[in-house]
Amino acid sequence: MSRQFSYVRSDVWFASGDARCAAWLYRPDGVVNPPIVVLAHGFAAFRELRLDAYASKFAQAGYAALVFDYRHWGASDGSPRRVLDLAEQHADWDAAIAYARSLDWVDTRRVVAWGTSFAGGHVLRLAARDRGLAAAIVQVPHVSGPASAFSQSPALVSRLIIAGVRDQIRAWTGREPYRVAAVGRPGDFAMMTSPGAYEQVERMGDMREELLAENDVAARIALRVPFYSPGRYAADIDIPVLVQLAARDDVTPIDKAQAVARRIRKGEVHTYDCAHFEPYLDPYFDTIIADQINFLDRHVGECESRRRDE
Repeated sequence: MSRQFSYVRSDVWFASGDARCAAWLYRPDGVVNPPIVVLAHGFAAFRELRLDAYASKFAQAGYAALVFDYRHWGASDGSPRRVLDLAEQHADWDAAIAYARSLDWVDTRRVVAWGTSFAGGHVLRLAARDRGLAAAIVQVPHVSGPASAFSQSPALVSRLIIAGVRDQIRAWTGREPYRVAAVGRPGDFAMMTSPGAYEQVERMGDMREELLAENDVAARIALRVPFYSPGRYAADIDIPVLVQLAARDDVTPIDKAQAVARRIRKGEVHTYDCAHFEPYLDPYFDTIIADQINFLDRHVGECESRRRDE
């Protein structure tokens, strides 16, 4: 059985644009020049929603990890709060990768980008553009704007578009955002309303009221999601990519995700019998993280570089 490493987690910051992004940096003990995995969350989410569970498993396996919040979210800077800006999130990813490469104790040739849901789409785009990445992991990735946006009922889509226009006008006139819930129950007015989604996010947040209170997003993103299809970058990716899909995903339709995954030359696809928000939770989490670590061991792990004291 492979050794389980202890680790230290530190609070760090890095600059992105005119703001700072908050991050947790995990450093495994007794490891020389480890690879580093850079992680960020999905649509309208932040680190406390179970990303620490992934990063701690990576650190115990001998990998460094950097988990960050986008601008306007979580502990990061940015005002107004909870605005999802695609260009800013892309820039935050670039800044996070640059910060990881600035660390003098990691192997900068072995930087891995890890994204889930909406961030999975960001990582696909990044993997096609940043030729210095060693590998990527995308979990239930957003790949097609039209497929995701129009997976909801026509009535809800219409209401979200109207809300998006209202919020965009407020943005143009310098007023506070008009917000909608990010995740709701079927029938709610929210960006995502698949059955069980709200309850699964409650579990991800460990039912903490202070986290659930931030379950909203500036509605203008409803005007942009239909035009954001990062799956179109798949054929340009030339690094190993682990693609993990949920067979019962009704947020990112699996047929679209499978078609995108087939276009990744060095793609490795695993499908699990779960819904979109269930990979983070028992009973699926242990299998999914084990597959991720196995992928890392095969593509970026070098056992001899991990041990300083054996």
